[in-house]
Amino acid sequence: MARKSDFLDEIITERRAKNPAFQAMVDAARDRRRMLRQLAEDRISLGLSQTAVAAEMGTSQSAIARIESGKADIKLSTIERYAATLGRKVEWRVASAASARSSAPGRLRAASGRAASVAVRKVSRH
Repeated sequence: MARKSDFLDEIITERRAKNPAFQAMVDAARDRRRMLRQLAEDRISLGLSQTAVAAEMGTSQSAIARIESGKADIKLSTIERYAATLGRKVEWRVASAASARSSAPGRLRAASGRAASVAVRKVSRH
């Protein structure tokens, strides 16, 4: 059964028609949200509460909730600190515009046409 179009789909279609780079921005946002969701799942599987992670990061539980929601535009350094608190490391890589045309999973397409790979890797916690 086909998914029914909603208002957000209409906005994306309209913006995509006006700005060819818009789809790349949407894809990058989806990839970021997917990564943040994975980190939230990791936190839960580690048995850590948002409050405990917040205390270790020196921030509030509501800030962790915003990070995990994927709806806010979180600074890269904050994502790295959050991942490190979970015993994870975020790895960033910038690739040429030719690489951006590939449809490899986990690839973020920047508005410039460049691609950035993002990976979250487990590291040992001390």
